This record gives sequence, structure tokens and C-alpha cells, in this order.
Amino acid sequence: MKKPLKKTSPHSRQRKYVLRLYVSRSTLKSQLAIKNMKRLCQEHLKGRYDLEVIDIHKQPHLARDEQIVAVPTLIKRLPLPLRRLVGDMSDLNKVLFGLDLRTISTNCL
Repeated sequence: MKKPLKKTSPHSRQRKYVLRLYVSRSTLKSQLAIKNMKRLCQEHLKGRYDLEVIDIHKQPHLARDEQIVAVPTLIKRLPLPLRRLVGDMSDLNKVLFGLDLRTISTNCL
């Protein structure tokens, strides 16, 4: 008999997350992404994260090095695998799934 999939990955509770959020602070979408990511990190990662917000206008070399073509873009550097999410991060389920904090439920299949 198969066990139902858990909402949270079993290893995600111990891992440290290293996140970079590339934004253009002059846009409402970027401001919303910052707000959403700060809230998500506080609620779901509770002290196990390093969130760096990078304004592409102030540090264009970092955006160029990471080949950022759209903002806001979130890059999960650790834990591996590296992941990129684009948008205002308002869809909590998609962001949690992209960060490996939630698995697909059997209801979605």
C-alpha cells in the first residue's frame, strides 16, 4: 500500500536555504515579490535562510553574471538543485513547490 505524499519534504526541516531575489525596486511587482518572500521565509523557513535582495539597477553586474532576463527572479542556490522562479511570488503553493518545501499532493494528479 502506498503512503500518501507529505506536504513538506522530510529533509527540508533541517536544511539552510540560500536565496537571491533579483528585483527592480521601482516596480510594484518587485516590491510585492520582496514582501511575499520575506513573509514566506519567516513563516516556512524560520531562521534557516539567507535571503539577499539585489536591485538590478544598483548592481547590474550581479544580474549579468546570473543571466537574469526578467525581474523579479528568485534563485535558490542551496540546497541543491539550483532553481529559478520568476514573478511576484504571490502563488504560495508554486513557490513552496519550487523551493522543495512542498510536494505535489495526490489530489493534483
